[in-house]
Amino acid sequence: MSANHIKTLLLPIGDLATLYVSLVITLIIRYGEFFSQELSNRQAVPFSIIFATWILIFYIAGLYDIRKLRNSVEFFKTLGFALVTNAIVAIALFYLIPFFEIAPKTNLLLVLVFFTILELIWRRTWNALAIMGTAPNTVILIGTGRSATELHEYIGRNPQLGYRIAEWIPDPESRFSAQGNLRETILHHHANLIIIDTNLKHSQIFAKELYGVINTTIEIQDLPSFYELLMKKIPIRDIEERWVLDNITATHHAYASFRQGVEFCAALLLSIILLPLGILIACIIATTSRGPILIRQKRIGKLGKEFILVKFRSMVALSPDGQAETQGAQWATSNDARITPFGKIIRLMHLDEMPQLWNVLRGEISFVGPRPERPEFVQILKEKIPYYEARLLIKPGITGWAQIHHGSDTNEEDVVEKLQYDIYYIKNRSFLLDVVIILKTFKTLFVTPK
Repeated sequence: MSANHIKTLLLPIGDLATLYVSLVITLIIRYGEFFSQELSNRQAVPFSIIFATWILIFYIAGLYDIRKLRNSVEFFKTLGFALVTNAIVAIALFYLIPFFEIAPKTNLLLVLVFFTILELIWRRTWNALAIMGTAPNTVILIGTGRSATELHEYIGRNPQLGYRIAEWIPDPESRFSAQGNLRETILHHHANLIIIDTNLKHSQIFAKELYGVINTTIEIQDLPSFYELLMKKIPIRDIEERWVLDNITATHHAYASFRQGVEFCAALLLSIILLPLGILIACIIATTSRGPILIRQKRIGKLGKEFILVKFRSMVALSPDGQAETQGAQWATSNDARITPFGKIIRLMHLDEMPQLWNVLRGEISFVGPRPERPEFVQILKEKIPYYEARLLIKPGITGWAQIHHGSDTNEEDVVEKLQYDIYYIKNRSFLLDVVIILKTFKTLFVTPK
């Protein structure tokens, strides 16, 4: 088990310990004791169910992703969001579900107060300890290009990951022909990991340098693999056609068939449950702005097949079919003037996408996958962005790995960034990853990813 896995495992263990310590303090203050059969039945059991829910909420909020755990404003905003959500969930369960018969309700308030205080202390301490001392992995980064630069900056900003770049060598041929060799560099820095640009493997000069260290304990990884491991996306600028053929052309027939049946049943059930909310949204759209309630747009699905995507209209209608464009397709911007006041609300909560359950029932999209793009953009992006067509190998989705990490795309640079996440998903797709994406999507209902 790696050091990062151990660190990640310690986080929920510490959170659980903090939760139960908060409960013990509460029981001592309220009753002068914390361990008796009566108290266990009346307090410990329902609180344990609540605690399990809180840990799940922390996971959804991203508080077990060590890539994001630093004592920064962003971290404390996320922690605050999770704590407020936990409080709302606990209050709802304790007051609305008869099973949770806890009296007095003061106990819940005390547990929330003590847990907030102790959790802040525990998390600040963990975050501080994670970046203290010497990093267990000393890295020599060899290569140039944007991905190498991103990786160098990312490791520098995230010392809690346990990596330290001792030296970055953009041009190894010039460096090692002028002074020293790779073995001497490794010994000088006491390095235990080398990250190399894939293109350097074709260099005869550098190949000799690598051959000279094969009898050492140094670990050698190529840049795309390490980039994927740390950043959970694929550096499309540093992969080749062969990589695509080797890694993302697997069909996953068994899982695809299983998922299609599950998704049909889930979409049917959700359509029934959400019908009253859908009617309410439709009525508000009809009374607050002119134009149709639903818009229908052509989108590109699996293997380039066109289909009609259905959404609630969230923009002003400038054409009879409810479209907000009069001069062809265009990207929406963060402060797009075309968005109606109510449209801003349903877009923020992603409620404009509810009618897409119909597309799931028709088998045109999945719950999880790359977002379906419009034909006009696909034609342009295929010509400008390498491997863009790879995202068409599977069904598009309502949500996806790119959506929970990067949000909406407003320009080509956003498209490139999201494509890197999409290709990561296609390569690693599984039932577990789909569950993770669906859980984390709940966070994006309230917090827009950056």
